[in-house]
Amino acid sequence: GAPYSTLVPSDEVTINYRHGLPVITLTLPTRSERCQFTVKPVVTTVGAFLQDVQREDKGIERAEVFATDGSKVSDATLMEVLLMNDFKLVVNNTAYSVSPPAKEMLSSEHATEMEDIKSLVHRLFVALHLEDHQIRKERELLQKLDHLKEELLPLEQMKARITDRADAKTSRLLWVGLALMSTQGGALAWLTWWVYSWDIMEPVTYFITYGSAMAFYAYFVLTKQDYIYPDAKDRQFLHYFYQKSKKQHFNVERYNKLKEDLAEAEESLRRLRQPLHLRLPIQEINDKD
Repeated sequence: GAPYSTLVPSDEVTINYRHGLPVITLTLPTRSERCQFTVKPVVTTVGAFLQDVQREDKGIERAEVFATDGSKVSDATLMEVLLMNDFKLVVNNTAYSVSPPAKEMLSSEHATEMEDIKSLVHRLFVALHLEDHQIRKERELLQKLDHLKEELLPLEQMKARITDRADAKTSRLLWVGLALMSTQGGALAWLTWWVYSWDIMEPVTYFITYGSAMAFYAYFVLTKQDYIYPDAKDRQFLHYFYQKSKKQHFNVERYNKLKEDLAEAEESLRRLRQPLHLRLPIQEINDKD
């Protein structure tokens, strides 16, 4: 059957907006007087509103809200959602037909006043909580920096030793290469002027040059890089570095990850200490940078 016995016109329950908040006015059945209920639509639920009505008039035994199709509205529904459409408010055995005013009907003065209130609340929140949040975040970043530096210290020392050894070995290799080239030049000169003639040595020097060109081409095929002396030196250095890191049990991946975390924490601390960036979202900061 019907959830109520009497349907009362909508003027018995009125909804008006005051200072941007809906004010629901209805007649209390026991006290027979009009009572206003100001609700916060974005936080107040239907159940909380009905409890306020029953608390105001102890003679109310039943208070429910139904949609226009007769279905009951859940107590967990927000008043903001309820006020989007017409509904029926049932108090005891009386049902009130309620038609909330459309949002478009709100005056521009009320809308502007609400925006000013929101802006004021935001500024007050920033003034009260931003400094505390900044200090707390700065303390967290400083603690993180200390922890990362403590972890990096033994790795930095080990890396420095490995780097020195790899650099020394690379330098020795370069000097050995220079010595071999000098020996080769001297041998060719000795064979040309003291042992054989240039007619005999010319083909030998040609094939040595051709062999060197083949060696450089093989280097390109294997490394996909031109044989440029600084690049070749750096490549050999890295080869020795990773070789010695493996022997010394130096975790290169962990070291790189700690260095990246340290750089990120230092950058976050730098931005936190810049007054112009304090109130900007991260996306806007990235855009400006």
